[in-house]
Amino acid sequence: MTILIKNGNIVNEGRSFRGDLIVNNDRIEDIFEGNCAPRGNYDDIIDATGCVVLPGVIDEHVHFREPGLTQKADIESESRAAAYGGVTSFFDMPNTNPQTTSLEALDDKFAHGKQKSHVNYSFFFGATNSNVELLKQLDIHRVPGVKLFMGASTGNMLVDKMEALKAVFEESARLGLPVMTHCEDSQLISRNMAEIVAKYGEDPDVKYHPVIRDEEVCSKSSELAVQLARESGAHLHIAHLSTAKELALLDHKNITGEAVIAHLVFSDEDYATKKALVKCNPAVKSKADRDALRHALMDGTIYTIGTDHAPHQLQDKQGGCIKAASGMPMIQFSLVSMLELVDAGILSLEKMVELMAHHPASLFQMKDRGYLRKGYKADITIVKPNCPWTVTKDVIQSKCKWSPLEGKTFNWQVQQTFCNGHLVYNQGKFDADYRAEEIEFRK
Repeated sequence: MTILIKNGNIVNEGRSFRGDLIVNNDRIEDIFEGNCAPRGNYDDIIDATGCVVLPGVIDEHVHFREPGLTQKADIESESRAAAYGGVTSFFDMPNTNPQTTSLEALDDKFAHGKQKSHVNYSFFFGATNSNVELLKQLDIHRVPGVKLFMGASTGNMLVDKMEALKAVFEESARLGLPVMTHCEDSQLISRNMAEIVAKYGEDPDVKYHPVIRDEEVCSKSSELAVQLARESGAHLHIAHLSTAKELALLDHKNITGEAVIAHLVFSDEDYATKKALVKCNPAVKSKADRDALRHALMDGTIYTIGTDHAPHQLQDKQGGCIKAASGMPMIQFSLVSMLELVDAGILSLEKMVELMAHHPASLFQMKDRGYLRKGYKADITIVKPNCPWTVTKDVIQSKCKWSPLEGKTFNWQVQQTFCNGHLVYNQGKFDADYRAEEIEFRK
């Protein structure tokens, strides 16, 4: 099947130009600068006049909750939300039930992905205090990397033994797998929590969440991760940076960092109105931290943008620092949220594409994805500016059916999402029968 996407503003590899793009089956056949694609009998023609044509967004950091936590979300529902949002690939995190810390659990997740996912999928392998020997058996062509929880929020997935931490970094370096870390210091969290509970009661107001999980909590843990990475030679990718202080740790080579939508959109002022809907770990912090993260997008300090998409049932988001669950669903609205930063002059379109497509593909060495190139997989997103719409319950595709962005009006709208050349989402119409592909790495 051949598809012509014509008259769009193509944004790719640091350039923007008016052009045409031809898709042949699952691949990009050719790209033409100017409106000069050859005439022919195409199976479909998409007129992208007035629209922007981008490589499909790669979300390197999601929690789709399957298996074991499917009352919150599942791979079918959340991959549908991804397609509606222009996201064509995701990497899921290991803190499901069972946790993805055994080869059997990893294989089971791939089976779920093959059966249910509407966009391309892969799964991080989770490190523990005792499973480093299993890293040696990983197929490095199937997994993006190793996820290491150096924080308290994920229960018994916390790796806190120095010997185990060193072993995980060393083995990951030997395999050439990036180590993606959740960095928060557990002892400092416990100390801060005890102090806040003593002052404000057994479930303090959520506004104290960034006091409990403060700058020191994050920076101390991130500093340890950097030390371990430099000693081992492993590539460290620090997930969901939330403080200005941590930005100085990044060297843009073997120490890279991710910002997620929550820390780029919200600040601690939002706790007053949105309450626990914006509670996540690490905590949303000050406006100064948010603005530092935004600045670091454009100057090259931050390497990728993800979502840390983490749905909960709305009933689980009630309460304060202790009772309310941490995490929020963001994948459907990540691209349009970043396009808002483009409109605000905080980010260029070209840099946004680097952060949300090119850099994730390069960092994790995805095969033939993340760029609009001849011969690459046709993962393509078409967005339209000056097309206002409002987030309401009926447009939310995530299974939990709520969003901290509910009521917000966006100026940009996703028009089409192509996954492997297949038009999975088209102006409100969704192909529920389509199943996408397992992502390949390092080939």
